[in-house]
Amino acid sequence: MVKNRAKIYDAAEAHQLVMSVSAISIVVNILLSVMKLLAGIIARSGAMISDAVHSASDVFSTIIVMIGVSLSGRKPDREHQYGHERMECVAAMVLAVVLAATGFGIGYTGVVKILHFSEDGIEIPGRLALGAAVISIIVKEWMYWFTRKAAERINSGALMADAWHHRSDSLSSAGAFVGILGARLGYPVLDPLASIVICILIEKAAFDIFRDAMDKMVDKSVPEAVVRDMKVVIAGQKGVARVDEIKTRLFGAKIYVDVEIAADGNQPLTEGHRIAENVHHAVEESFPAVKHCMVHVNPLLPTEKTKRS
Repeated sequence: MVKNRAKIYDAAEAHQLVMSVSAISIVVNILLSVMKLLAGIIARSGAMISDAVHSASDVFSTIIVMIGVSLSGRKPDREHQYGHERMECVAAMVLAVVLAATGFGIGYTGVVKILHFSEDGIEIPGRLALGAAVISIIVKEWMYWFTRKAAERINSGALMADAWHHRSDSLSSAGAFVGILGARLGYPVLDPLASIVICILIEKAAFDIFRDAMDKMVDKSVPEAVVRDMKVVIAGQKGVARVDEIKTRLFGAKIYVDVEIAADGNQPLTEGHRIAENVHHAVEESFPAVKHCMVHVNPLLPTEKTKRS
């Protein structure tokens, strides 16, 4: 049977969780942006001012999450009879592109600084900028784990992408810290080098998010281990003689399952329907991510019954 059964969130609860986490994210990003901008101006730190702009841009990504999740939670209608779950995938893909662009911008800036590096005219930033960078790293890392945990609870690709935006901001602040500290110690070249490393990490995260969203858009099947667990649940239902076939496909954050089972062909149609209905409910109850399970019953031939006995 399925282990580690977590709390099951219905559409309304999942939507409320996303909205709550997103609202907190927006408030935190606005406060951090103001703090880092003031610290950058007072401490004469270009790196901290750039980091403030990065935090402000995260507000945009969070708004995309809120829109995507709201659209995906809409009920099926006449033109979209299977629902709108894939809209969350679209939001995740948009965020992945924005994240990739952010990483590219950070890396490009680092490369340009290295190619045109000169110690002439460098203004040493004050300690206030270092303190602001440390606060930003701590807060954004907390926001990353806070948002990631919520995303895992409801299997939200868009919210997970937003979590990685928090992580990218944390890495950006780490780069700013290295650059500011390096400038104060007499090694200002550390700033652009850190930017290039951060760029690589962000691009990897963006690629993983985009690939996951694309898999959910093209009906990728669930992992084989999950299919094996489903077969165990199905085979354990009374009246099921054999599991002939099982197909799965990801539909946004949800799963659709098509099952073919074999049952005694001499029993009444109503009994075959009861068996199929039991399988249907067992799969949906045992696997909360399953939105719908379709069951087809094949008659077990007399010769097969003889062999089984």
